[in-house]
Amino acid sequence: MASSLHPTARTGFTPLAGAAWYKRLHARLLACGSRRYTSAVEDHKRMLFGSLGGRVLEIGPGPGTNLPYFRADAEWIGVEPNPFMLEYIERAARELGRTVDVRAGSAEYLPFPTASVDAVACSLVLCTVHDVAAALREVRRVLRPGGTFAFIEHVAAPRGTALRATQRVARPVWRALADGCHPDRETWAAIQDAGFARVEMVHFRAPLPVVGPHVAGLAIR
Repeated sequence: MASSLHPTARTGFTPLAGAAWYKRLHARLLACGSRRYTSAVEDHKRMLFGSLGGRVLEIGPGPGTNLPYFRADAEWIGVEPNPFMLEYIERAARELGRTVDVRAGSAEYLPFPTASVDAVACSLVLCTVHDVAAALREVRRVLRPGGTFAFIEHVAAPRGTALRATQRVARPVWRALADGCHPDRETWAAIQDAGFARVEMVHFRAPLPVVGPHVAGLAIR
């Protein structure tokens, strides 16, 4: 099991999220997870992440929650900005009996050569990055031609709805408490506009307050 994970700033930086105690707490909270949420998204994860083979890069794997969904024969590499996630990723890998390679980095600056991976995956990550367009450019850059980007993200509610207004009002506090997360991003539009050859996605609702609207899908380089 290889790792080169060292402290680094998350791109969706807020003063609170920059504190070591906050990073450690955030890692622990994510590791606890939510059975209800897991149940709501596991079919999407099994279908999307389980279809990826070869050299697979997961952006922001957190505590390794998605590891069980990836094929056992895939070469899994994670890029994670929070150093306190490493112990949880390693624990999850040991339980699955698989080898992982975890590296420090951010979605906007992936530490890989151009066209060097077969697939990229992310789950609840694009809500936190500082520059979504830059992150998606990096995804396209590191993917080989014909490679696949698999994603599951919470997104903004439809414009004009009460939930969209709630997301907008909650945004400042939500960002401070949820590691820079933006509850009202139209992430589906950013993916559609990122220059992929083909994008397929579905919208669905997860059992979460404020950030229930989700999208899941595949984009082909």
